[in-house]
Amino acid sequence: MTAAPPLRTTPGWRAWLVWGVAVAAYVLAIANRTSLGAVGVDAAERFQADAATLSLFAVVQLAVYGGMQMPIGVLLDRYGSRPIMVIGMLLMAAGQFVMAVSPSIGVALVARVLLGAGDAAIFPAVLRLVATWFPAQRGPVMVQLTGLVGQTGQLVALLPLAALLHSTTWTITFGSIAGLGLLFAVLVWILVRNHPPEQPADITVNTETGAIRVVTSAIDTGVGIRAAWAHPGTRLAFWSHFTTPFAANAFLLLWGMPYLTAGEGLSAAAAAGLLSLNVVVAMTLGPILGTLSRRIPTRRSLALVLPSIGIQVAAWLVVIFWPGPAPLWLLAALVISLAAGGPASMIAFDHARTHNPAHRLSTATGVTNSGGFLASLIAIFLIGLALDLQGAGTPETYSLETFRWAFLTQLPLWVLGTAFLVHERKSTRIRMGLAPERRRHR
Repeated sequence: MTAAPPLRTTPGWRAWLVWGVAVAAYVLAIANRTSLGAVGVDAAERFQADAATLSLFAVVQLAVYGGMQMPIGVLLDRYGSRPIMVIGMLLMAAGQFVMAVSPSIGVALVARVLLGAGDAAIFPAVLRLVATWFPAQRGPVMVQLTGLVGQTGQLVALLPLAALLHSTTWTITFGSIAGLGLLFAVLVWILVRNHPPEQPADITVNTETGAIRVVTSAIDTGVGIRAAWAHPGTRLAFWSHFTTPFAANAFLLLWGMPYLTAGEGLSAAAAAGLLSLNVVVAMTLGPILGTLSRRIPTRRSLALVLPSIGIQVAAWLVVIFWPGPAPLWLLAALVISLAAGGPASMIAFDHARTHNPAHRLSTATGVTNSGGFLASLIAIFLIGLALDLQGAGTPETYSLETFRWAFLTQLPLWVLGTAFLVHERKSTRIRMGLAPERRRHR
């Protein structure tokens, strides 16, 4: 066993510089991810796309994002954050450039594939930098702070991006985002480092025994993923992330703007204001939930995650079954409720970090992160499919009633995710010795 370097107790200026550059890249990644949602109606008109085809843009992007999470996690464990982030920024830049010049739906789908692949690398890489540059006790708050700052990318997409598109052209707008991607690829390469200079390798802590050693990661996708999934804490993290953010993602990434304007009859400015409110509330809740997650590590799911799910379900049901168009205050309550999903989903990464040693931290993070985006792509596709099946596949045929039935397709995902979440919470508590082991009936 190799002697470990001293554990950090206070992050220095280099840690904050590395994190600052990385989280700025994450802001741009979020802006890239949500860019289509901010201009969904414009995209439908440009490509003459019906609802199912429009949802396919987001589904393809999220499918690639989710599918890349585990390979990205293994690559991060092997090579560290810096090179993976640079490749991610270059892929996103390429995707937005292709989107800028795309003449058809087929080419635009290729752009979304590139975008999803690049986006997949950024958030897990930033979380790894948090783990390697900051003390472990600051982890929950730093993860929430990362998510909080990253959410400003949605504001960039909702306001400046839409304004730029409406004042210039599609090619100029998406070409500009591509240029920013190239700039940040250079900044990450120059300023980000995988580890502090005094720590040449990962420090791994056995979560069962507390033993500390320095490790050199080896790339073995199968072993790493199986080892991470074998721990019920990782499965708890996966289902927590599966169940909490998908409703907000479906709303912000694609269907919120069409629903609020064509369904509820709001102006584009009022709808953008509500979507911005969602982002602001999520940013406000992030530090609060991060602090609570740090203070009640054994009750995170019961006290924080499950209530956030219940609030979202209740809000959607009230809005869906409201007679006639929902009043503005109720729509505001809906977007505020959905805002709880993002910060609650970050608690899943606290589970992943708590129950996995550093040499498979990014693999476990990738497994966890794939949950939310798997649920999101299913939700987005089901909403689009439900609209098409009702004959409301284009902006001209959208209606409040068809949107109501379409949004009800989210309920099975909440039920499935909550059932598995409760089951894995019990298994994790048994593994930690916090609950009696189940009796086996003969």
